[in-house]
Amino acid sequence: MPSNVPLAERLRPKTLEEYIGQEHLIGPNAILRQAMQSGRIPSLILWGPPGVGKTTLALLIARQLDRQFFTLSAVTSGVKEVREVIEKARLLHRPPILFIDEIHRFSKSQQDSLLGAVEKGHITLIGATTENPSFEVIAPLLSRCQVYVLKPLDINHLQILTERAVKTLEAENDLTITFEGMDALLQISGGDARKLLNAIELAVELHTGNSNFDKQLVISNDKLKRIVQNNLARYDKKGEMHYDIISAFIKSMRGSDPNAAVYYLARMVEAGEDPLFIARRMLILASEDIGNANPNALLLANACFDAVNKIGWPESRIILSQTAIYLACSPKSNASYLAIGKAQELVRRHGDLSVPLALRNAPTKLMDKLGYGEGYKYAHDFQGNFAEMEMLPDALAGQRIFEPGDNPRENEMRQRLQKLWKEKYGY
Repeated sequence: MPSNVPLAERLRPKTLEEYIGQEHLIGPNAILRQAMQSGRIPSLILWGPPGVGKTTLALLIARQLDRQFFTLSAVTSGVKEVREVIEKARLLHRPPILFIDEIHRFSKSQQDSLLGAVEKGHITLIGATTENPSFEVIAPLLSRCQVYVLKPLDINHLQILTERAVKTLEAENDLTITFEGMDALLQISGGDARKLLNAIELAVELHTGNSNFDKQLVISNDKLKRIVQNNLARYDKKGEMHYDIISAFIKSMRGSDPNAAVYYLARMVEAGEDPLFIARRMLILASEDIGNANPNALLLANACFDAVNKIGWPESRIILSQTAIYLACSPKSNASYLAIGKAQELVRRHGDLSVPLALRNAPTKLMDKLGYGEGYKYAHDFQGNFAEMEMLPDALAGQRIFEPGDNPRENEMRQRLQKLWKEKYGY
């Protein structure tokens, strides 16, 4: 018989052998597996995208070490709840595991309340976060924890999960389930196991809702996409749409649609999203998608981040709205983003090429004797504050890395570079 417990919960692994993915952490001889087998693990932060097994891994660690397991959600718990768990922990013979989901949403005071217990060993903290802990976890707490990065699940992992889900649902509903292809499942899940399992469960629930349902369920890619699209509210049982909404918000600003941008902003505001999460995404977009087409965009986005940090809800929504509209209406360029990517690729391909002697510093007499700095032209000694000379390593001489975008400001840059460098870089 079907269960009221979500499929994702019913299939949650009970042992390390059942766990899917994260081989770099818990595979044979992997660092976290060795720590678990030794019976001693430090407090740690599990950082990775949603649906890749952070909560499950915390539960398995507690089971492997035979520790009592306390769990708190940063969304619903505060300092009071943290202190209650710490008091219980002090009465136990061995320090329990305290798992805090979405630890990035804990305030500074809430994180401060954990410090003493972690440092004294009253608890072993395991925090889960989808955000970079360098930004979201206070330095004193971060220094007391090991950070482990979890990766999205790949196609093989998702296929194994699909097979487990199908086997379970076939047994529970007395039917045969066939997927004509995996493309839709892989696209919908995006490496998120919970999304994958929810989509499969939804398709089966809709099929078995009729008492006279066919015992043969065939699910095509188009059918699955249609089912999920038409049942988003049901599909989003655990808030998986959080990442779909932020994606739509970013793409609306990138696509210069202030109407859609403010709509998706409102969706996040109504859902109680962390305003700093929104502000940080706009700060990234201001450089990645606008850049030098409008340098003021980065300044405004940074001012927005600072203001939101000072003000909080509900007034922050106005500042976020102003910034989102400005970014959406701004001219766009990803030239800086492409330039650093191309430069990194050159570094990876050519290695650490020698810096031209003329550009090297000569802090010692020996370096001066070897020619360090010889031939360097100090730009401000020349007319127009420019002197033509080779700046790149010999192997990359004349290599054009920065390609200005087609917008008024970057066209001005292109014209200036043409005037200065003539034919050298082909601007």
